[in-house]
Amino acid sequence: MRLASYILSLLTVALSLLPAGLHGQTPSHSALVEGAKKEGKVVWYTSMAIDTSKPVLDAFLKEYPFIKAELVRAGEEQLMTRILSETRAGKWLFDVISTSAMSTLVDRHMTTPYLPPEREAILNEFKDPQGHWTGVFVNNLVLGYNTKMIGAKDAPKNYPDLLDPKWKGKMLMDSTDYDWFGTLATVWGKEKTVEYMKRLALQQPLWRRGHGLTAQLLGAGEVPLAWAYNFRLERMKNDGAPVDWIETFDPIVVTISGMGLSGKATNPNAAKLLINFATSKKGQQMIREMRRIPTRTDIEPLAPKMDQTKLKLK
Repeated sequence: MRLASYILSLLTVALSLLPAGLHGQTPSHSALVEGAKKEGKVVWYTSMAIDTSKPVLDAFLKEYPFIKAELVRAGEEQLMTRILSETRAGKWLFDVISTSAMSTLVDRHMTTPYLPPEREAILNEFKDPQGHWTGVFVNNLVLGYNTKMIGAKDAPKNYPDLLDPKWKGKMLMDSTDYDWFGTLATVWGKEKTVEYMKRLALQQPLWRRGHGLTAQLLGAGEVPLAWAYNFRLERMKNDGAPVDWIETFDPIVVTISGMGLSGKATNPNAAKLLINFATSKKGQQMIREMRRIPTRTDIEPLAPKMDQTKLKLK
């Protein structure tokens, strides 16, 4: 009896020294699965492009076939307007939310902290310290150029180069890049940023709505320069489009598509499973295969110049 008691004590101590996520992961996962089976549904509100969100959701449902999912996809502004309108009316219809405006939802107490089990693999800059959201992918806003219209050596290398008169009327921009302006103001200071923007305005940039559209028009040769996301330009380049992008801008502004749990989720277990999947290595590898930029540190960059550690990001 003494020997059995001694062995039991050793096992108890050994288990207590294991990382919590290691010996607690399976029971926790099992509990989520059992809870999700009872719920049978998850509602995901997202501003993530449909060509990214739908494949991720399809893979998730293949892994958990007992869950039915409702995907509500809208642009950033439309999605926020819908959420604010619904919650004011007392309707909390979403279980999971993913948007680049997660901080707004956190400030309005619309999220509940949740720490997915593989969260430690994600860069600290790409997750909320309290667990209100965890980054799924990031968008790097870069200057792209049409390789048939200009060569790499002639393309602008940093912000001052855009003020050269030769680029007047030859650059596309998204009309809703508020966070680009705000980030530059944070880095440069408000006065310097406003002065720069006044000079940039004299270059008569051409306005369009959506970075996907600016990239497409760049590839079509409408203009030699356009602000777009580098993952999309790499995707187009890989498909044979005459586009490339400049990696030397300082800073390159980053937006994070974070995913969080609703403050009043109807299906919290299924929601947590979806968050777990999107932030897992398997889910993040899918993000990379769709030529986006994952938030994990253990996923190889899509292209060498997309290595986040080599870019001056803010």
